[in-house]
Amino acid sequence: MQTGTVTAVLLLVGATGAFADDMKMPVNASQIEWAPAPNFVPEGAQIAVLSGDPSKDGLYVIRLKMPAGYRIQAHNHPTTEMVTVISGDFHLGMGDALDEEKSMLLTAGGYAEAPAQMNHYAWASSPTIVQVHGQGPFAITYVNPADDPRSKPQASK
Repeated sequence: MQTGTVTAVLLLVGATGAFADDMKMPVNASQIEWAPAPNFVPEGAQIAVLSGDPSKDGLYVIRLKMPAGYRIQAHNHPTTEMVTVISGDFHLGMGDALDEEKSMLLTAGGYAEAPAQMNHYAWASSPTIVQVHGQGPFAITYVNPADDPRSKPQASK
């Protein structure tokens, strides 16, 4: 090997080691730690943060676990939202109000992308888990302010 190649390999190996130290350990689905979802979505969902911090600038990956019948009314985000269905039946539609007739059913492996500021809504017709990733900080604005769960009293847990 030439000196330049050896140096490049050593730098790559060193960088890979440093990168691995900063990574979260790989995790199987059974090891994911779930918590009640924040109050910006309706009660009943659970959330797991897999990577990053959705409240800060930077990339994040979260999972949202929803019971059958769970609904997220029409809303938008300041950044593009990318969603992959892990399990269940997830319905997604674009528009200013949740309309089951105009939504599309996504099943395990399905993917959707809602561009920044695009009004969209979602609902689960069976227990469902979706993975959401995007650029933080995460923010949500409901089309109808009365639909925003943050404006409603939360039930005591």
